[in-house]
Amino acid sequence: MVAQAVILCGGLGTRLGTLTEATPKPLLEVAGRPFLLHLIQEVARHGVPRITLLAGHFGEQIKAAFHRQRLFGAEIEVLAEPAPLGTGGALGFAVGHLDPEFMLLNGDSWIDADLTRFMRSWKLARQRDPALIVQMLLHRVADPARFGRVTLEGDWVTSFVEKDARCMEASALVNAGVYVVDRRIVDLIAHHGACSLEWEILPRLVAEGRVVATQAPEGAYFVDIGIRETLARVQDELINVRTRPAVFFDRDGTLTRDSGDPHRADDLIWMPQAREAVALANDKGYFVFVVTNQSGVARGMYEEAAVETFHRAMQDSLTQIGAHVDAFHRRPHHRDATVHGSRQDCSGRKAGPGMILDVLAAWPVERRRSFLIGKGEADIEAARAAGLRAVRYQDGSLLDILSASL
Repeated sequence: MVAQAVILCGGLGTRLGTLTEATPKPLLEVAGRPFLLHLIQEVARHGVPRITLLAGHFGEQIKAAFHRQRLFGAEIEVLAEPAPLGTGGALGFAVGHLDPEFMLLNGDSWIDADLTRFMRSWKLARQRDPALIVQMLLHRVADPARFGRVTLEGDWVTSFVEKDARCMEASALVNAGVYVVDRRIVDLIAHHGACSLEWEILPRLVAEGRVVATQAPEGAYFVDIGIRETLARVQDELINVRTRPAVFFDRDGTLTRDSGDPHRADDLIWMPQAREAVALANDKGYFVFVVTNQSGVARGMYEEAAVETFHRAMQDSLTQIGAHVDAFHRRPHHRDATVHGSRQDCSGRKAGPGMILDVLAAWPVERRRSFLIGKGEADIEAARAAGLRAVRYQDGSLLDILSASL
């Protein structure tokens, strides 16, 4: 699993005129929140635990908004470059903060694609050829003049031509601004020098046969907010595209075997076809949320860090089949707590609806088709109190239960 995403936020946004005179482009509002927050949520929901924002123009604004925040399960850090360094130079500046491999995204565009499967494709490609440096995500558009055109031979990139207004092709594969990158790419960037990833680095790597690509689904929604026309159009479009139904799963006894407060990675045993059920929900376009009380924290049996480790083990196991949980929510309080500050009769705990309501407030969920699958009466009561359909799981294939419920 790729554990870090890096988002390039340093563009000047000159094509947006007065809109970016005092505001960095990624912080422009779309549907009532900064565009960058939409992007962070999309990256985090695919199981990436760390997100690094590389800021430039008005970088202090981005740092003030996001540095050291924990959002949607991901830890955020912001690095502000001292001078404009371009998309390549920004990586050189941040090299000390980069994992050996990481996902890289442009901070002014978004595509509706499964990033978990994109990262899994990278793992498989690297097994085939460890010399690979970059995997790109491509998208077919009717008018490629505004974007970088890409040609393929199999999944190998054979040419890369960045924005060319003279392009007359009716349609073409273009760079969607999403990559998985090996940190060795920094070896090609002059120390503290300004350079362009698209114009200087990628063409060289393509010539060396070290770039592969995967394609987003045909017709996938793609937006670049770099011009006023698209920024205006996306105000309604983006939230509509991002809104989808959700499946809420109880954890112990539904997704994973309840062996008595499991909290170590070694405790993880999936219920029959539970991973496949999560994968099916992903395939059908549903959010997948896990809502679990975890009162063992309040009773001093284990710490919250152990719950995080267990959930990371779940996510890593799911990525092996190209699946993911969008977010884990827990309320480790209990009326009989022994840990200071945890003794409370919390309405967020199931059978209360609080966890579910928190999710509905934070995520663009279509309630009408959303439902919860759980084993206990508390799960059923919580779903009903939140206004959702409840499905009881008792035993057998969770995949069969989910299939019958969709």
